[in-house]
Amino acid sequence: MILASSQKGIFPCRGSARDSNPAVIRGLLRGLMDLATLIGIVSAFALVMLSIMMGSGLGIFIDVPSAMIVIGGTLGATMIHYPLKDVLSVFRVMKNVFFSRVWSGQDLINRFVDFSKKSRREGLLSLERDLDELDDNFLRRGLQLAIDGMEPDAIREILATEIDYQQERHRAGAEILNTMANFFPAMGMIGTLIGLIQMLRTMEDPSTIGPAMALALVTTFYGALGSNFVCLPMSGKLRKRSQEEALIKEMIVAGILAIANGENPRIVEQKLHAFMPPQSRESRFQAHPI
Repeated sequence: MILASSQKGIFPCRGSARDSNPAVIRGLLRGLMDLATLIGIVSAFALVMLSIMMGSGLGIFIDVPSAMIVIGGTLGATMIHYPLKDVLSVFRVMKNVFFSRVWSGQDLINRFVDFSKKSRREGLLSLERDLDELDDNFLRRGLQLAIDGMEPDAIREILATEIDYQQERHRAGAEILNTMANFFPAMGMIGTLIGLIQMLRTMEDPSTIGPAMALALVTTFYGALGSNFVCLPMSGKLRKRSQEEALIKEMIVAGILAIANGENPRIVEQKLHAFMPPQSRESRFQAHPI
């Protein structure tokens, strides 16, 4: 992988973010709606409903008791499986599926190069005036640790612990969604069994068997939709978001450690360029050497 050699030694006990390529990152740091998620959800449900309407009416696929069995059963089973606070927290984490914090890798590198120049010229304490301008709490805290004179190893340990626990929170949210994806089809099957039992009790009238069977299968349909259109894709998106955010934070840690060690701005730039794809790297020192 591109990042394997560049990150070696920063977090020697962790490799999840290191094993995935960096996304193309735009803007220094801003929140954007993820159009892929929105387009995916709308197009998936729209195409399914369109195909239904081309073959029959949409009304035969709408059944409130079936939805209650599938959705209510899945939520209930999930709350049995996890503590209530964990189940509630997943709804907060799910906003990361629809909105993303978008960085510009090159702008971040330029910011660290400026920090390095200023700290070598005026001392680390001079960076304290720049803290209020930073819009990322992780970057601000890490830089504050360096300004306070903490040893680089201690800074690395503190920031690595924060990244680890953030990834753990994201992993827990993705795991809950993955568990719900397993419960949805199971509840759909339970609803189908309930419908079949009810149908078999009224077999005196053969004309009712077909509609009753169709209604019984609606719950299986709901379970398949909930699992494959909602929970599994959202779980995968949360894992991807977590990897991307961890990668950016490891890049921030590398920059902070380089500044704490008083390294040359050119070396700082080269170290941070190792986190980016070669075609995205722009050096400030080719035309303007130090």
